[in-house]
Amino acid sequence: MSTAIPERLLLGPGPSNVSPRVLQALTTPILGHLDPAFLQVMDETMDLLRRVFRTRNELTIPISGTGSAGMEAAIVNMVEPGESMVVAIAGYFGERIAEMARRAGAEVVPARADWGTIVDLQAVEEAVRRSGARVIAAVHVETSTGILQPLPPLVDVARRYDALLLVDAVASLGGVPLDVDELGIDVCYSASQKCLSVPPGLAPLTASARARARMAERRTKVQSWYLDLSMLQTYWGTERIYHHTAPVTMIYGLREGLRLVVEEGLEARWERHRRAAQTLWQGLQRLGLRLYVPEEQRAPTLTTVAVPVGVDDLAVRRRLLQDHNIEIAGGLGPLRGKVFRIGLMGEGSTAGNVHTFLAAFDAALRAEGWRAA
Repeated sequence: MSTAIPERLLLGPGPSNVSPRVLQALTTPILGHLDPAFLQVMDETMDLLRRVFRTRNELTIPISGTGSAGMEAAIVNMVEPGESMVVAIAGYFGERIAEMARRAGAEVVPARADWGTIVDLQAVEEAVRRSGARVIAAVHVETSTGILQPLPPLVDVARRYDALLLVDAVASLGGVPLDVDELGIDVCYSASQKCLSVPPGLAPLTASARARARMAERRTKVQSWYLDLSMLQTYWGTERIYHHTAPVTMIYGLREGLRLVVEEGLEARWERHRRAAQTLWQGLQRLGLRLYVPEEQRAPTLTTVAVPVGVDDLAVRRRLLQDHNIEIAGGLGPLRGKVFRIGLMGEGSTAGNVHTFLAAFDAALRAEGWRAA
């Protein structure tokens, strides 16, 4: 007996809802991963990724794995055992970068901020100056808190100290202004299931010429065979040397999701996300709720709302799911039970979805005994 799958409005930190066109692409007939027709699909996917990352980087590919695989690929290829790496930590996923780097043998030098605030530039620069780190890592949109970390100042620090800048764009690629080449980011990775509105399973990644030169200078082999970019680039590049069996169906889906991004236009897509977020923020404030992050530091793709005193956040989220078919998320780490996390990413980032959510959220809160002050 098969399980009935409900249709939900996904407004959490990911995955996001998927376009019917992407779902249709997932039904495309399977080809061998070295079939000439599939190699053409790979080329088209790489070209589309370059357009969405806004880069000319030759090494721009989807890693076979979720966003965490992209994170780990970026780290293990750029850092060797014993090297220092500065990590700007403003939440759960900054901590994850640090943990992966430690497991790769790096000496992690954290530059921390309180959860709900961006990392101070001076803290990052001091950590780099003190450690001599050759890599700086930061999360663009920290989905555990909803902050948007400014990138240009980090690029400036990286250039002054001849360090590579590694950026987590998991919750920003396709939803928040991001121009890899213009900014000068060295390694940037994302995930298929957030603003690109493709099912989970692929991690787009791009690496600059500076990053590739650093890879070529390595004294030790990359600890992960599967995530070794020097090997992956020979499969995705002109040589087409077998490395692993690519997830053919997922790449079909990613190609179609990227086509949708390009058809809409990046500027138009960024503006759509911004407008939807503004509508959400204004609606939440009209309900008398407190937004956790100051507006000037807020990401348009993920909003955190303080749980009102006396309200059980799990009970509210359960009501949203059971009564309204809407999914949002609760807090992580020190914010567990203290915030709701509301995502507006890709297909989900529309004014209509915001109005639907606000009405349902108000009803769920009131059903749990909440009344605006």
